[in-house]
Amino acid sequence: MEEVILVDELDNPIGLMEKLEAHEKALLHRALSVLIFNSKNEFLLQQRSDNKYHSPGLWTNSCCSHPRPNETVEEAAKRRLKEEMGMSCEILKLFHFMYKAEFENGLTEHELDHVFVGKTDSLPNLNPDEAKSYRYLDLEALISEIEEKPELFTPWFKIIIHQHIEKIKNWL
Repeated sequence: MEEVILVDELDNPIGLMEKLEAHEKALLHRALSVLIFNSKNEFLLQQRSDNKYHSPGLWTNSCCSHPRPNETVEEAAKRRLKEEMGMSCEILKLFHFMYKAEFENGLTEHELDHVFVGKTDSLPNLNPDEAKSYRYLDLEALISEIEEKPELFTPWFKIIIHQHIEKIKNWL
């Protein structure tokens, strides 16, 4: 059973809950997103596995998940980057944000999402249970594609790009 860390709006832990139950009850929990770039400043997109219980087959950030109890968000980000994409690199926390997104299957993501960035020219070695494909895009092409075909991208990733792109550009 995988648990998520329930938090208040200031990211203070207030309990643990089984992951699916937290998504059924739309309770705020701690999450992470990792944005990986190569040396040409191209962004690594992940296409979620068709086996995911929400947002299957959608394009999203390089890696996203939840920290385990007694694990820091940074430790979880490094672990999940390796588990999902078969990659490791130095990462830096850039910002965090809160969002709520409802899905057609009745589940809701209500997350305080910690966003990390990193650079590497290593190529992914995908875990097929997590990701079915990947590709690299420069930020301007990515922004255009999200504007033209928003239905192909996860809700949290669209928020990251729409609301926080300047933070990302400044880091690059």
